[in-house]
Amino acid sequence: MRNRPTRVLFVDHTSELGGAEIALRNLLRYLDPLCVHKQTLLFSDGPLAKQLSGLCQVHVLQLSARIRETRKESLGWRSVFRAREVAASLAYICRLTWRIRQMRVDIVHTNSLKSHLIGGIAARCAGCLVVWHVRDRVSNDYLPAFAVRLIRALSRIVPHAIIANSAATLEALAPAPLAQRAGMCKAFVVHDGCELPSAIVPQPAPLPVKIGLVGRISRWKGQHVFIKAAALIKDEFPDVRFEIIGSPLFSEAAYEAEIKQLASGLQLGGQLHFLGFVHDIHRAIGELQILVHASTIGEPFGQVVIEGMAAAKPVIATRGGGIPEIVEDEDTGLLVPMNDEKALADAMATLLRDPVMATQMGLRARQRVREHFTIQRTAKLVEQVYRELLWPPRGQPEQEKAVSPKGAGMEA
Repeated sequence: MRNRPTRVLFVDHTSELGGAEIALRNLLRYLDPLCVHKQTLLFSDGPLAKQLSGLCQVHVLQLSARIRETRKESLGWRSVFRAREVAASLAYICRLTWRIRQMRVDIVHTNSLKSHLIGGIAARCAGCLVVWHVRDRVSNDYLPAFAVRLIRALSRIVPHAIIANSAATLEALAPAPLAQRAGMCKAFVVHDGCELPSAIVPQPAPLPVKIGLVGRISRWKGQHVFIKAAALIKDEFPDVRFEIIGSPLFSEAAYEAEIKQLASGLQLGGQLHFLGFVHDIHRAIGELQILVHASTIGEPFGQVVIEGMAAAKPVIATRGGGIPEIVEDEDTGLLVPMNDEKALADAMATLLRDPVMATQMGLRARQRVREHFTIQRTAKLVEQVYRELLWPPRGQPEQEKAVSPKGAGMEA
């Protein structure tokens, strides 16, 4: 074993603060410096670089905005054969390979789809071990079919280990039965985590009672479903305040205008409020009585869900992706079908009619986060992945089958 910390270079393609980038920032805060020497390399400068500068050394190697800002929805086969983009990507990989060799790191830990491909290949060329931290569901409802096939194929040859943020994420990346996954590298399920706020003292619900949906404004996040559900119960609960917390990113302003028009047409103006981007998201969640998650396709994990649970809020969430791994239906929250405003409205009404049940549900949710979804636990499990990659247990081959999503292994 080494008598020094493992040198890990974390790579992300963007410096904007999306969900994956916030999860990376949280992880870097809690990795043990005696175990891991951290550096970060980003393909652009921006807010993430500034936030990480206090946690580790940050390198910026600029990638063409044309490539960096390509949206996942456009990653079809034609995009792979655009000569200018191919040439620019290859040139960037060469520059990145040289930079990684200079850093003399042990492991390159990539954090996003573009960094898995570009950063992973460069790390391989530099002779480093590669860990893909997969935070996207590689499935046809989330990505174009060609991109799904490409990423699944490369997942068998580029990384030495894969960390998936949920069993659902791992299953989407490698949907074949375990017996057919022999060609895969080591694979682990490590759920993301959050900080547990200080002790929660239950208080009587204030007026108005606030129900909020937190997350960037995007069609697949389901703000339109939340608005329609609110319209169904607004007359029964005229004192309830519905809040949409978040702002559009990545050219989704048209959807924001659409849902504001929808709210106006449903005459929700007095009860529905758009709060926009909120810097102190923990305070915003703390002021809610009920947190709603309404994604219309399976969420890879659900960071906002565990944040709400940690704050002892009863959560209503759509049943899909990694959410059922977090929320125990009718115990630590309520699960509803995706794209079903009637079911969402019924769930909100159930909690509003029984505030005692809602309070108890929130307290059980907080305890579940304490036991399974703290960021300290996440960091320890990631450190364990590094150890297993660098020093596999005696008697086990370097390459092994992927762990079953239902198995033991690293599953959080």
